[in-house]
Amino acid sequence: MGAAAALLLLSACGSGGDEPTSHPTDDRTITASVGERFTLTVDENASTRSHWYLADPKPDGSVVRAEGQESESASDSGGDVVAGGGSRLTFTFEATGEGSTEIVLLHCTFASTCDTGDGSPAPAPTTGGVEPTEPERITYKVTVG
Repeated sequence: MGAAAALLLLSACGSGGDEPTSHPTDDRTITASVGERFTLTVDENASTRSHWYLADPKPDGSVVRAEGQESESASDSGGDVVAGGGSRLTFTFEATGEGSTEIVLLHCTFASTCDTGDGSPAPAPTTGGVEPTEPERITYKVTVG
């Protein structure tokens, strides 16, 4: 699955705003104001060994701070992650200071050998006949002003 197909939503919302502002999924540039929160949401499926990670190099913490991640079912299960079902993984960030930085997301699959840079578990091929591939990396350029 390509990055454009996997990336569901990129949104930004100022502090105090209830609704995130929609951002084109194929745009890899993010502009935010200090104090603004934004999310990156991608499809993944643990049963098919499709996982996304925030990878090295991590964003400059004086510009953008990672605030965590949350997984939600992509099915009609009321938001609960269902075994064997796909899910949406949302990474949340906050713009902490003026400047520029990058956010790198790493997409690991059953056929990729992954090293997230921080020791996080990552899929790797385990059955015969599957040649390891390089994981997909998506880099977002973030400018906070």
